[in-house]
Amino acid sequence: MKRNILITLILLLTFILTGCGHDLSAREAVTDYLDNYITLDSSVVNELNEFVDNENLTQEQKLVYKEVLRRQYSSLTYDIQNERYEGNMAYIKAKINVINLYKAQQDALNYYNEHIEDFNNDSGIFDKNLYTDYKLEQMKKENETVNYEIDFKLIKNDNNWEVEQLSSADLDKIHGVYNSEE
Repeated sequence: MKRNILITLILLLTFILTGCGHDLSAREAVTDYLDNYITLDSSVVNELNEFVDNENLTQEQKLVYKEVLRRQYSSLTYDIQNERYEGNMAYIKAKINVINLYKAQQDALNYYNEHIEDFNNDSGIFDKNLYTDYKLEQMKKENETVNYEIDFKLIKNDNNWEVEQLSSADLDKIHGVYNSEE
């Protein structure tokens, strides 16, 4: 009798720990995708580092830019608006809220246009690094947020829902640099 109870408990625990054999729904796949940004999952951080390291910035600017993007990702919030399934395809609409880094960049550009001499070096020649430092500092200080909608497309492969590659525009939304005025 004790052996049967022990076997039943082991089977029950195995069933619970393996998630009851439940595959992720498309909604859960999108939630996991966005949560990877919020929790700064190693895959997201690796992509962030690779992206910034390939930018034409000084080492100090790269560190600041990485800090800005980590803050952006970790402050992202979202709400799944709806989901639609069509066979092995799913469409999930999510509303995200991110820091408005587009506004910070535009404010920096406007300031530059009105105060170009502030970005000259001691010899009176424009210094791109002075402007980049200023723009990064504005991005670092920005607190205003903006909402965007993203339509995620998923495909079911081997009973697993996979988020298809997002468009450049949708990635810009996650990064908070999407120009919604276009």
